[in-house]
Amino acid sequence: MKLTFSLGLGLVMLTSPLSAAEPLGVTLDDYYNLADVAGPAFSPDGERIAYSVSMSDRERDQQTSDLWVVPWQGGEPRQMTKTPDSSEWQPRFGPGGKALFFLSDTAGPDGEEDVQLWSMPGKGGKARRITAIPGGISDYTLSPDGTRAVVVAEQGRDVGRKTGTPPPIEVDRFFFKYDGRGYLDDRAQQLFTVDLASGKARPITSGARDHWHPAWSPDGSLIAYVAKDHADDRTLNYEIYVISPDGGEPRKISNFPGADNDPDWGSGPSWSPDSRKLVWLQGGEDKWIYYGSVQLAVGDLTTGEVTHPAWIDRWFYSPRWSPDGQILSLIEQDRDTLLARIDPGSGKIVYLTQGSRFGYDFAVAPNGRIALLDTTSERPAELVSIGTERVLTEHNRWLNERKLGETRDISFMSGNTEIHGFMILPPNYDPTQKYPVIVDLHGGPVYQHSHEFDIDARLLNSADYVVLKINPRGSSGRGFDFSRAIYADWGNLDVQDISAGITYAIDQGIADPERIGVGGWSYGGILTDYMIARDKRIGAAVSGAGVANVLATFGVDMYAREYMLELGAPWENFETWRKLAYPFLESGRITAPTLFQCAGEDDNVPCAGAQQMYLALKAHDVPTRLIVYPGENHGLSVPSYLIHRMRSDIDWYDRWLKPTKP
Repeated sequence: MKLTFSLGLGLVMLTSPLSAAEPLGVTLDDYYNLADVAGPAFSPDGERIAYSVSMSDRERDQQTSDLWVVPWQGGEPRQMTKTPDSSEWQPRFGPGGKALFFLSDTAGPDGEEDVQLWSMPGKGGKARRITAIPGGISDYTLSPDGTRAVVVAEQGRDVGRKTGTPPPIEVDRFFFKYDGRGYLDDRAQQLFTVDLASGKARPITSGARDHWHPAWSPDGSLIAYVAKDHADDRTLNYEIYVISPDGGEPRKISNFPGADNDPDWGSGPSWSPDSRKLVWLQGGEDKWIYYGSVQLAVGDLTTGEVTHPAWIDRWFYSPRWSPDGQILSLIEQDRDTLLARIDPGSGKIVYLTQGSRFGYDFAVAPNGRIALLDTTSERPAELVSIGTERVLTEHNRWLNERKLGETRDISFMSGNTEIHGFMILPPNYDPTQKYPVIVDLHGGPVYQHSHEFDIDARLLNSADYVVLKINPRGSSGRGFDFSRAIYADWGNLDVQDISAGITYAIDQGIADPERIGVGGWSYGGILTDYMIARDKRIGAAVSGAGVANVLATFGVDMYAREYMLELGAPWENFETWRKLAYPFLESGRITAPTLFQCAGEDDNVPCAGAQQMYLALKAHDVPTRLIVYPGENHGLSVPSYLIHRMRSDIDWYDRWLKPTKP
């Protein structure tokens, strides 16, 4: 999961107007300037790229997105939709580029705001709603001839119900809740084919099985997708299937007993140009859950053989075929994620990007052109061309008026292990001074701090903090053994590595040893709880969406499978569970003033974790505060809540880490 570290603003300089003579650092209002570019897709001739741009709307207090199109050869992007009361995303050009399809939550003629499939002329014009499936749809792909689409829609009892007293919730699944979906009852994600002219939808799957990420074969004969039976809830055994667009009996293509293209990995199977092969992502044994490195799998529909080209000890993301029969994929490395071309026969890898950067997504045109959604520590994600390295979009030009501090890569030893990370320095950093340091603890745990733009860290910089980002053992980017080092042993080696990083920053003469703060969200919040229970140098902390007593969330959060696979049942392996709960059970050792935060509807890391630690510190008379964001899931989305969290964080750090001015 991606960490969004929260910040706050307690200084006058953060809200002061810019001076033309001397640009200031990032300000709180820049949260409303930040544009999130996503979902690029080429036109059939490769001359245009459609994408979405999301912004935070101050008046409506929500994020909205619109569609844009930019020419491949360069020039100003053109805004295709401008709908302040709704959003459009996931654009796809139809054959010939004459129509542009997309998802939208715009209210239809019936007044309902469910997400449906829409279209508009490829050069712009009036939009038309195509589908009207009760409850809405979540994903789609177009047939090669442009006459049909296959969509994903949730079906089951009371789906689409808008009025009346909600019925009782009845569940009988082991995996019975999921953040954003709530309780998982008899509902299932099913596939429908849709006639694009009439909007008529026809189901092609059914039963107690979820279906995700459909992909139509280039020859139009088959639809590939990811599926998992509800009866198989205790495992992570997702599978790859193909089915006729007219329905019928599906055919299983994958043969691995573990996770084939877990939907949480963000992409689905991709067809080879000749419609004979599929490429997808394959995990490791179930027991290693997210600690294993996700690899490429290629299935041959003719022979049934599944091969694994370019098997290396790194995570792959978003693989897809290029028109010349090669595989393109993002590959995670130490602090960077790069785009690569892989030969499916030899497994040879050729990296198409290099340097300190993070590739989020990419699009491939029928003529082989590639557009990459790419970010660096100094620039939010924008579209760039691969080969010529031209910047295609610049939706965040406001940053040209801001002064950013240096990002400095670091490495140090923690025992016998070399640990990596980086520091982000304040805009007016003075090497003769020692600074208060905030250690940003990433989520996951199997994730890493990468060279990507982080507005939250830049806001901390503007408040005159050095931000220290460390990738301790348990992080991704450095292989399976590095990630699994904390398996069933949270808060041990990773705590040692973070503490070693704090020592490094002090020894470098950068960190003031009397002014050290830590904070994070999700596993970053969990690790914050571990840090304040172990490292007495910490003077203030912000623990967001964390938990210290894991027993408090067994059966309450969505990780039933992961707990059983990694930790075993608490009634069978109680000592393991007790060991992991030491910040709560030994909370008397904590002295750092700590702010706890949580999201009211979070089924990922519910508020129980924050509430227990808050009350424990209250009982020990340690300064603390609890903030709950009502109605929000694990990833906060309401702009005013995000800003409140930012302001609260820095106010908390300022209160405890900065000396009172006379």
